[in-house]
Amino acid sequence: MYWNNSLSYICTGNTFSMKLIIAFSLILSNLLYSQAKVPDDYKKIPDILDTVEYLYPFIVPDKDYAYWRVLSNDLDYEKAIIYESQAPDFMTINEPVPERGFFQKCIGNNCFSYVLACKNERSVYFSNEQQLRDFIGTVDNLPEAILLAKTYGYSVDTTNRFTGTYKIEDRHISMYLMQSKGCPAVKESFLVKINRRTGKIEAKSNGIYAKDENCSSL
Repeated sequence: MYWNNSLSYICTGNTFSMKLIIAFSLILSNLLYSQAKVPDDYKKIPDILDTVEYLYPFIVPDKDYAYWRVLSNDLDYEKAIIYESQAPDFMTINEPVPERGFFQKCIGNNCFSYVLACKNERSVYFSNEQQLRDFIGTVDNLPEAILLAKTYGYSVDTTNRFTGTYKIEDRHISMYLMQSKGCPAVKESFLVKINRRTGKIEAKSNGIYAKDENCSSL
């Protein structure tokens, strides 16, 4: 009985300590967030750009493709087309759907996206996050930068300057974006800096600014 009580005390004590550590981390993170300030030269990201489907038309592929399209794995082929570039009249590409794609959100129908392109009269697939980065190549504009950041798990929340602003420079595009993780779901602000030539990304946390015990609203 003595040992059982001791073990129970140790387990309870460890749990309490972990809760204290988590609580302290959240307080410290929120303190850092409250002290941060978005510089005045950062502009608001247009609301429409928080929807990934509206980003694809702005892609300027790194290589020359005769034709390309972005599709989902929807069983209805017409509904599967998210965006397509203007194809020559004589060209059609009908290829099987890959088993996996990028931005996977579920298992089954209409759960991921992929790019199907035509180069030198041959079909080329881009069906994961790294391949999408390769397809984009150099970062030409803000929508490409947001799309690239999304391949690393960052997204736009235009309701907040800490998660929906940007600055474009000759060599870099910098953005304040967010990540949502875990359950309870936690939203965290990040300053994301992208090298326009290489696509290399740097990110710095600004702290947690929202959490949801129900994991439903974030």
